[in-house]
Amino acid sequence: MCTAATYKTKDFYFGRTLDYEISYGDQIVITPRNYVFNLRNGGQIKSHYAMIGMACVMQDYPLYYDAVNEKGLGIAGLNFVGNAHYKKPMEGKDNIAQFELIPLILGKCATVKEAQQILEHMNLIDTPFMENLPVAQLHWIVADKNECITLEAVEEGLKIYENPVGILTNNPPFNYQMFNLNNYMQLAVENKSNTFSKDLVLKQYSRGMGAIGLPGDLSSQSRFVRAAFVKMNSISGDSEEESVSQFFHILGSVDQQRGCCKLGKDKYEITLYTSCCNTDKGIYYYNTYGNHQISGVDMHKEDLNGDKLITYAPTKGEQIHMQN
Repeated sequence: MCTAATYKTKDFYFGRTLDYEISYGDQIVITPRNYVFNLRNGGQIKSHYAMIGMACVMQDYPLYYDAVNEKGLGIAGLNFVGNAHYKKPMEGKDNIAQFELIPLILGKCATVKEAQQILEHMNLIDTPFMENLPVAQLHWIVADKNECITLEAVEEGLKIYENPVGILTNNPPFNYQMFNLNNYMQLAVENKSNTFSKDLVLKQYSRGMGAIGLPGDLSSQSRFVRAAFVKMNSISGDSEEESVSQFFHILGSVDQQRGCCKLGKDKYEITLYTSCCNTDKGIYYYNTYGNHQISGVDMHKEDLNGDKLITYAPTKGEQIHMQN
């Protein structure tokens, strides 16, 4: 289970948590402009926008969980188990394997509008990356500094939703998540006056009582509400330090701690990493479950005209600053 978010101050920020019980060897991966993507249904993407994100690299291929390109467009794929549905190849359509979606969109598109034009002709197909690797059941958040959409491949076909909150979690489908926000329209950042009864003397006894009813459990629907409330009411300065710090605080509201979500004997879902990319500057920030210090990789400090993947292993050991 995961949560993705957007945030805008002077610059635009895009990132996510990846919540799971095991890691598949995640790396920060920069794909330069001349790395060749070989498409499973024919053709190649030889020259494209450079991109940076978190990925599992298999057979020298970046299987991105989330990424941003040099033009400031970002995509993250989140679990959508039971609802995701991919088709067989169809004539007259651009047949794209599920794992090719992120590099194709980021490679060719500079904006959400350009991505939507490509998606109109796309048929996401159920071709696995490897025979022994199941096709991930996902839906996606796609965003630039001006707009945000959610993409869902369901049995009826590809559905594209405007995403005014800039948040995505998992099930249920996005339109149900948005409708569910109606149940929380009474939440407020200020304390409220007594509307329970004019015949009772009821008093505020704590700060933050305006948000009583904000769900605190780890389910995807509750995380959607909580992340949306925190993000939509979030305030920070415009500096890079303030903006990045605030972004990590937003996603910190849905952080998963080992022991709270048991999946089986000695198996627990945890927040493996949290990412935050400054899409204007191409800097990918992250922290991991074992290392709360924010680390960063700047794509523009690498040779973006190359043809080989550039990878960085995440820093996972806790960095503790001793002051005496």
